Amino acid sequence: MWRRAASLSSLIFSSSQPLRDQGAYSLKAWKFFCADSSKGAGYFSKEKNLFITFVLGGPGSGKGTQCAKIVENFGYTHLSAGELLRREIASNSEDGAMLLDTIKEGKIVPSEVTVKLIQKEMESCGNCKFLIDGFPRNEENRIAFEQIIGAEPNNVLFFDCPEEEMIKRVLSRNEGRVDDNIDTIRKRLKVFAASHHPVIEHYSKKGKLYKIDAIGTEDEIFERVRPVFAACEGAQ
Repeated sequence: MWRRAASLSSLIFSSSQPLRDQGAYSLKAWKFFCADSSKGAGYFSKEKNLFITFVLGGPGSGKGTQCAKIVENFGYTHLSAGELLRREIASNSEDGAMLLDTIKEGKIVPSEVTVKLIQKEMESCGNCKFLIDGFPRNEENRIAFEQIIGAEPNNVLFFDCPEEEMIKRVLSRNEGRVDDNIDTIRKRLKVFAASHHPVIEHYSKKGKLYKIDAIGTEDEIFERVRPVFAACEGAQ
């Protein structure tokens, strides 16, 4: 079931459909995840000295590996939006069953639901420094996050990697995923580029974007990442 859910993950974030048009199932999903949220929007920004970093990059860009190094060296909590959704589905909870049914019906999980899962994880964590990996994937995601959490990211990492290099990495990682074939990977990269571009442009204009050259060894790439977080540590 886990791998099945993983193979469906590309459906979860790809919608640019307006929130108001996603129908009654969206309202049902929203109610599930809002039921125990008593603190409301802006709780984090008011009650905690949050430091949030969005981590963006195409499949095979190496962002997961670099997130592990950031966690090890700077003490951040790593949250993957896709992983949180897959975990909820695999838990066999009522909410997870609702999510799986939504995906089976070919519908998109609303941005609010994903953000609520992130919020729930943040609230249960004693840390205030977060890496949010693979989110937002589009402008709708970004707006929902900022409205519900009541905070913008402090900075945004974008792992810039040539398409052919990402394809080579994905094909060589041999994780057994059915969508790890060259045609599907090219489609995923095309969707990534189209949906992420407005998000990247938005944060670039705000001076929050750090573009990381993602070519080289893991350690070489991390040496490009390290100064970003070292500077943040010094500013806090």
